[in-house]
Amino acid sequence: MHNLEDVTRLPDDFDGRVRLFPLPGLVVFPHAMQPLHIFEPRYCEMLAESLASDRMIAMATLTGGISAVSAETPPIASTVCLGKIISHAELDGDRHNILLVGTRRAKIVRELDAGRTFRIAEVDVAEDIYPPTGSEARRELKKQLLEAFGEIIPVSANVQQNLHELMAGQMGLGPITDIISYTLPFEVESKLRLLAEPDVDSRATELVRLLRSGTIQLHSVSVEEQALNDTTSERFPPPFSLN
Repeated sequence: MHNLEDVTRLPDDFDGRVRLFPLPGLVVFPHAMQPLHIFEPRYCEMLAESLASDRMIAMATLTGGISAVSAETPPIASTVCLGKIISHAELDGDRHNILLVGTRRAKIVRELDAGRTFRIAEVDVAEDIYPPTGSEARRELKKQLLEAFGEIIPVSANVQQNLHELMAGQMGLGPITDIISYTLPFEVESKLRLLAEPDVDSRATELVRLLRSGTIQLHSVSVEEQALNDTTSERFPPPFSLN
C-alpha cells in the first residue's frame, strides 16, 4: 500500500519538464489510477528513463482524431495530467504493464526538442483552488454532486451505502470531482474542460450540470466498482490501454 501523499508529491528538483504520453480518447485525472500497456519502442525508452529517475509521465490527449494518430507530431490538448508510476511489470518481448496514479493537472507552455524519440514539454502545474466561499457552501455543493452522481449509477444497497460513506467522509471536493470525472463516460471535450479547471467549486458545479444533463446512461454495476470502492483496489482501473 502506497502513502498517497508521498506518491503524489512532486520531486524537489522538478523543473517543469515532463515526458508526454499521448493517447486517443483518454483523459486521466489527478487521484485516478490508469493502467497502461507499453510496447512501442519510443515509449519503452520513455518508460526506462522515467523508472530510472522520477517515475513521472504526463498523460496527454490526442485531439486530431484517428487520422492524426499516425502523424509524426499529432496535435494534443494543452492540458495534461502528471502521473506517477506506482507499479511496473516487465513482460516478454520488451512489453510492460504499468499502473499510473494521476498527481497534478498542468498546462503545456511549449514542447521542447530534447533529442528524445518521445515528446518532452515544459508545463505549468495547476494546484486545486478552493475559493473562500465558506465550508457550509462547499458541503452543500458536495451534497449536490454526490446526489446527482447517485441518480445515474446502478441502484443497490452496497452502492447507496458507499455513497453515504463518501458523503460523510473526509475526502475533499477536489478529489471527488476528479474521480467521478475520470470514471464516467463523458465526451472527451467535457473531460478536458473539467481537467483544465483548477477552481474546485467551478469544476464541481460543471460536473453537477453534466450529471443532470441526461447525457449519461449507465446500465452496469461496473461504475460501483470503479468509482465507489477504494481507489487502490485492483478492481478500480479499467482494462489496460494500448499505446
